[in-house]
Parts: sequence; C-alpha cells; structure tokens
Amino acid sequence: MSPDFLSGLNERQLEAVTLPHQPALILAGAGSGKTRVLTTRVAWLIQTGQVSPHGLVAVTFTNKAAKEMLTRISAMLPINTRGMWVGTFHGLANRMLRAHFREANLPQLFQILDSQDQLSLVKRLLKNLNVDQDRFPPRQVQWFVTASKDEGLRASQVETHDEFTRRMKEIYFEYDAQCGREGVVDFAELLLRSYELLSAHDALRSHYRARFRHVLVDEFQDTNRLQYRWLKLLAGSDNAIFAVGDDDQSIYRFRGASAANMQDLQRDFAVERVIKLEQNYRSHGHILDAANALIGHNRRRLGKNLWTAEAKGEPLRVFEAATDLEEAGFIVEEARALRAEGVALAHIAVLYRSNAQSRVLEHALFTAGVPYRVYGGLRFFERQEVKHALAYLRLVAGSGDDGALARIINFPARGIGARSLEQLQEVAKARGGSLWQAAVLKAEDGRRKTEGQGGETDNSALSTQHSALGKGIPAFVALIEQMREATAGLSLPEVIEHVIGASGLKAHYQAEREGADRLENLAELINAAATFVAERDVQPAGEAAGMDEPDELTAFLAHAALEAGEHQADAGADALQLMTAHSAKGLEFHSVFVSGLEEGLFPHENSLTEADGIEEERRLMYVALTRARRRLYLSFAQSRMLHGQTRYGIASRFFREIPENLMRRINRGSVLEVHQTGSRQASRESGAPSLNVEDGMAELRARNLKSATPWRIGQSVVHPTFGAGVIVSAEGRGTDARVQVNFRKSGVKWLVLDYAKLIPA
Repeated sequence: MSPDFLSGLNERQLEAVTLPHQPALILAGAGSGKTRVLTTRVAWLIQTGQVSPHGLVAVTFTNKAAKEMLTRISAMLPINTRGMWVGTFHGLANRMLRAHFREANLPQLFQILDSQDQLSLVKRLLKNLNVDQDRFPPRQVQWFVTASKDEGLRASQVETHDEFTRRMKEIYFEYDAQCGREGVVDFAELLLRSYELLSAHDALRSHYRARFRHVLVDEFQDTNRLQYRWLKLLAGSDNAIFAVGDDDQSIYRFRGASAANMQDLQRDFAVERVIKLEQNYRSHGHILDAANALIGHNRRRLGKNLWTAEAKGEPLRVFEAATDLEEAGFIVEEARALRAEGVALAHIAVLYRSNAQSRVLEHALFTAGVPYRVYGGLRFFERQEVKHALAYLRLVAGSGDDGALARIINFPARGIGARSLEQLQEVAKARGGSLWQAAVLKAEDGRRKTEGQGGETDNSALSTQHSALGKGIPAFVALIEQMREATAGLSLPEVIEHVIGASGLKAHYQAEREGADRLENLAELINAAATFVAERDVQPAGEAAGMDEPDELTAFLAHAALEAGEHQADAGADALQLMTAHSAKGLEFHSVFVSGLEEGLFPHENSLTEADGIEEERRLMYVALTRARRRLYLSFAQSRMLHGQTRYGIASRFFREIPENLMRRINRGSVLEVHQTGSRQASRESGAPSLNVEDGMAELRARNLKSATPWRIGQSVVHPTFGAGVIVSAEGRGTDARVQVNFRKSGVKWLVLDYAKLIPA
C-alpha cells in the first residue's frame, strides 16, 4: 500500500521519488515541484524501511531551505527530525569537523570567522607584514584567499604568473599560519578542511559512506568544483546520489557555480536515469512558451520543455518607453491598475539586472505614494557606497554634520583610527563645536606650528590633544577643502562625479572583487542628481524660486534624505516588491515586470566579452520570465541616464528570441498585438505615435548596411579602446562607410569602418 504522501504526485514525480537504490539526476524545471520531490523522496526512503532518519544526508544551499525540508518531512512522517544530517554544505562540513577536530588538526573549540571577521584578520596581517595596502587592498587579498580555497587550492598549490600573484601566494601562506595560531577558520576553510579530512583518512571516508547510503542534493546546478569533489568523496560507488537541479537556472557563475557538474555527475557516477520534471504548476502557457523559446537558444544544455495543464493565459505585454523615467512611470501606473483589479501589491514584482536600476523606480514609486520594498537589499539611498558619497557631499556643502564626518573620516582608509576620532570628539566637546570645526582647528594649529608661529593653545590640555591627532586629520581637512575649491562653479552632476573620484571611493570599489555593483550605484547617484536638476528646473515659479531657496547641492542632499526616509513599507505590509533578477530565483508572483531590457544592460555589457557570458544572461532572463504566474511585462527605454548623461540604446536581443505571437505591444491607453506575420491590430489613441518594439526592430533590419561588410544594425561589437557596444546606425559605402556605435561606457561614437578595429561580440 502506497503511503498517503505519494498521492497527488504526477507520473514523473512519482518515478523520481520511488527510484530504486541507484545514482540519479532529476532535471527539475522551474515550478515543477522539485522541493516536494526531494522531501517526499526522503520520507519514502524512511517509510519503506530502506534507511533510518540518520542514515542519509541531504544538502541544501540555504539554512532556510534546510529548515523547510525538515518541516515538510516531519509533516509527512511521525518522526523526530532533530539530529538528521540535513543542512548546507558549510553547516554539514562544520558538523563533521567538530566530530573529528583532532584528525582535522583543529582545536576542539575552533571559532568560525564571518566575512567581516575575516577582513579584519587580513587587515591586521597586512599591517604586521608591512604590506602596501594600496597595492594589495585587504578585500582583494580576502577574495584571493577565498577563491583559492573554493577551487580546493592551498597556498602551495596556487600557480603564480607574476610578482603580484607571487606576493599574494606569500600572503595566503601567512594568512593560513595566522588562522592556525588563533584557532579560527573562515567559511571557505570549513569545506576545504572537511574535504581534506575525508580525502586523507580512509577509515573516516569508509565510515561515512557506510552510514549515508543515500546522498541527496538540492539546487545541484549551483555547486562549485570543491563542493562537487566533496560530494564525490562522501558518495562512493555503493551509495545512491540523488541530485536535483536545473542547468537552465544556473546563474551563479560569478560565485564559482559550474553547471558542468551535472554532466560530470552523469559520467562519474554512471547515471542511467535522468528524469525530467517538465510539468509546471506555476505559470500560464504563454509565459512558459516564451521561456522555452528563449532558453532554446542556449547550446550547452541538457534540454527540457516546460508545459502546464493550465490555460494559455495572456500574451506577454511589451512596453517601449522613450526614457527610463517614462518606463518607471508606466510600471507605477500598471501596478496601480493591477491593485485596482484586486491583485495585492505584495504579489507584484519588478525585476532588473543591476541594483542601480532601482533608483529611478524608487523615485517614481515615492512620488506616486505607492508602498514598496527592496527585496534582499537596501533602498538606493541606504546603500553603503551611496551613503559614503552623500557624507562627503554634506561636508563639501559646508555642513558641520558629525555623523557625516565620523562616517568617512577614515573611509577609504587614511590612517585615522578610533582613538584619533575619540580625541577629536574631546576637542569638539571642549570647544562646544562640531567635529568638523575641531578638525579645522587641528589643521590650522598644525599649519601655524609648521610656519614657526606656535599654536594658540601650546600650554593647554587641548594642545596635547591636538598633538596626539597626528597628520591624518589635517590631510582629511585639506582633502575636503580641495574638493570645495575644485567643484566651485560646476554643475551638480559634475560636483558629485568629482567628489566620487577625489574622495577615493571610486578607486576603493574598483579594487573590490564585487565592487562593480557599488560603482554602478555611484554612477546612478550622478544620474539622480541630473534628474533632480531637470525636475527642479521645470517646477512652477514660486515652488523652485525664492529668496530662501537653497543651492542645488544643499537642495539635492535634502531630497536624498527625504527619499531615504521611512517610505519603504514595513515587513509584512502590502507593498510592491523590487529586486534584481538574481534575487528573484526561487520566488514567484502573480505579476512580474522585467525592466531595462536593452543591449548592454540586460544582457549586461560584461557578458559580451566573456566565455558563456550570453548563455548565462539568457539563463538569468529565463529565471526572470518563470517567476510570473499570470501576467508578465517586458519593458525597455530608448534613452536612459548613465553617468549623468543621456545614452541611447536598442532593445535587448531577447525580444527577438521570443515568438512574436506570444507578445502584445502596448502604449499608454492602447494595445498593439504583433503576430508572426508582422501585422498589427487595434488602434492608436488620439493619433499618438506608437512606441512599438517590432517597428523598431523592423526599421533596424531595413537599415542594415548595404556595403559588403560583415556588420549589421543591432550587432554587438567590441572596440579595443571604447569597449563593448552596439551598432545603432550606418551610412556611406565602400571606403566612406561608417557606423554609429553606442558604447556602454563612452557613449555614442561614429567610426569609419576602414579604421574602426571593431570585433564582433
């Protein structure tokens, strides 16, 4: 008699759950019930007596997923799940090392360093070694060590190619030695040390293989190489590994994830059964058809085709905006309309490729009074790098803001420690002024002493405090004063751009492994300033004018403070969800907006020059599409503010990879349906021009170069100087032929083809 919990499984799910003792790969499409299959498999193995609750190990990627798995198992079986080996890779590795600390050569009470603790250790180490932290930034050293460990490499195994990597290798040696002296391990060390433990001790390896006859793995497509090697040691030839994953949703290559592990699993474990879970229980048919068509353009995939027993539903709604502001306005209007139809805001998500894109959306929502939450991240004006830049700007504007000064007086690091700040606070308190005023006093006192005039407080306690403050404070004061002088007469966007560079923020984040997002947010702050100026200029007289009107910088800082206020909805409140496409993985919503679908933005410009870059971007787009249950919007803008300037782009290639009969083009107040024939139905309202994606693509195709060259309108290219871009126009023939290229970083440029040095992306 079959257990009750097997009822309701479809044919493929039941086949996966009841597989005999053998290695298997379950190719689980989006919304196909993979978590149900995995947990039901565990319950079935225990219920049928094939294994005890402590005779299997199940690996997940988040603690939340592990808790959910245990909750579901306990709901199906009357057992105590406490003590079961269900957890993350790092959690299970920690458990193993605690049990075998002697064999792992660790102290019994070893401590685990989180990311910030690890960075602090690196900084102490570099200081003790007298390492130049400008050449070897602490975060870059931290990344080097972690990346090496994730590849399973000890310092002795790291290959060096130049003086820089040789020095990094030496620091890695010293880092490991310091961790040993302090009895601590970082997160990457947990898994590496556990792998080395199993690899070096045959008896332990045999013990765990005999104990865990079944090894189950969730989100297998997200495993990195070391995690896969660890699994191989844990699951021997007599064990049944049950891997559940979806190569089409492998979107964490930047974290080291390797979708190739799925092919390796089939080879290394001689997997005979690959079961495809293709029935989707989430989305309507048109959404799935679009996702299938899109991902079908990827060549390196195991292959599956999602389908649903649900209705086809509505076509995808496509909106082409003139500007990014219009795009944001459209999303706000549609969200309001959905709410009027009875869809809760919490069931609506707006997805974007880069965090910086949220700023325009947040501004539109704030202005319209629509509650929202930024999922898995901070609102734009709350982000670390933005707050740092605003703190510099407040001081440049002449503010005596103690909080601003305390925030950035030693960021980026300039040798001003906590003790110096405390002494500065003592001076400020004694003088009854601000920290900035105390810092200026220190700088002036230092200048007088340098000029041989003596300080005004030579014989006082304050003089002693001034002397203890060292050279860092005067240098900081000089930096702020130099920025004030350099930005006098500049426009607001130019002021912000100068401060971001002169403060050292730009260089600091350029040196970080994952600093690209922070740099994009700083660039977006310049855009915010340009938009603020434009909106301020068109305000009615009496609102934007007056004797007491503040200067642009002061007004912008007030605006930023207001938008960083408490407008974001509280947890649990009904609010629109904003998030990156990466953050959306694993979630689902009634309606989804995928915004910013332009070449160079989504797909991201970096993908144009990276191996497998476009395929990974397509997988990310596939994830974005499959988050929607009932309604899906795709939007892009003809122009967008980048680095404070207007940039012009073209629609993402992903539009061309979705069948036209699945999409409906919409204007404000009118709808245009595009069929495979290219014909259109419905009418324009009041003669307004149609912002139609297919019109634009047809025009581009019609304007393709006529000369005998390999170039075409809409083609992605790379230039050795200007970087990645897209051909947006062309003119002339033969030796006079030239193309207009929209370069992501340097804007629109005309290039004569004979001398262009363009390379197809």
